[in-house]
Amino acid sequence: MVEVNGIRLHVTEEGNGPLVVLCHGWPELAASWTHQLPALAAAGFRAVAPDMRGFGASDAPVDVAAYSILHLVGDMVALLDALGAPQAVIVGHDWGANVAWNAALLRPDRFPAAVAMSVPFRPRTALPPLETLRRVGYEHYYWHYFQAPGVAEAELERDVAATFRRILYTGSGDAPAGSEAMMLVPPGGGFLDRTVDPPALPAWLSEAELAFVTREYSRTGFRGGLNWYRNIDRNWELLAPWHDARVRQPALFIAGTRDVVIQGRLGAKAVEDLARSVPGLARTVMIDGAGHWIQRERPTEVNEALIGFLREVRHGG
Repeated sequence: MVEVNGIRLHVTEEGNGPLVVLCHGWPELAASWTHQLPALAAAGFRAVAPDMRGFGASDAPVDVAAYSILHLVGDMVALLDALGAPQAVIVGHDWGANVAWNAALLRPDRFPAAVAMSVPFRPRTALPPLETLRRVGYEHYYWHYFQAPGVAEAELERDVAATFRRILYTGSGDAPAGSEAMMLVPPGGGFLDRTVDPPALPAWLSEAELAFVTREYSRTGFRGGLNWYRNIDRNWELLAPWHDARVRQPALFIAGTRDVVIQGRLGAKAVEDLARSVPGLARTVMIDGAGHWIQRERPTEVNEALIGFLREVRHGG
């Protein structure tokens, strides 16, 4: 447990050398990096993966406003201080990718390079994100469904094991074609309505891993992670001084070709625009057939790309 930014974060750490901070997404935990921690340690890096604010064994403040992007980036800055590290390469997946991108944007002095998985950098839009989605035809996007406190919690916590089977399978490269429909909530329905409960777990997800995440979320509930979504428009307001700012540090983007996030119009456009919005982009690695849970579905390919980039950054390119 590490004291940072007024809260306690539960941190998993392995290895010695240059610091690499691994930020998980939703609905996950630090354990989503189980394949990366030992690989990074073996490659000569100090890999640190926190349960992010509101998740797992870390503190979960009651106030919804305590989950803004400034709090999340602030946690990572304070984590470096607590670890005695002036700088670190920051790596993120899903929501953690947003943290990584914004940490690089807001504090280039502390995060000289960034790696994002699944979620490309999106420069600040002219209108708040929830309104932007409505105007492009996504009136029933899951971000909207997650806004009202208690609604998504009730659905997702009804049967936590089934929730994770459905979300992890439907978002993966193992799911049938068309799984991007899971991002759209039917009017009057729930987030899980367009997900599939598989007859068997995919090869990359063990019964032990499912049992662990089920126990943790049965204990904590889903409120902490959902509060990240309830700050989406607030983040837009807070980031007004960085409107149209770009990430200029060396960066790597990794995604699966079947990732639901980049199959939609907005995600595909953000990937297409990465070279402009991230001038320091070293390369984009697209892993054929992989879905959203990229670092667990394809750990060997992800580790190869990640470690290769970290060595380039360490040796000056």
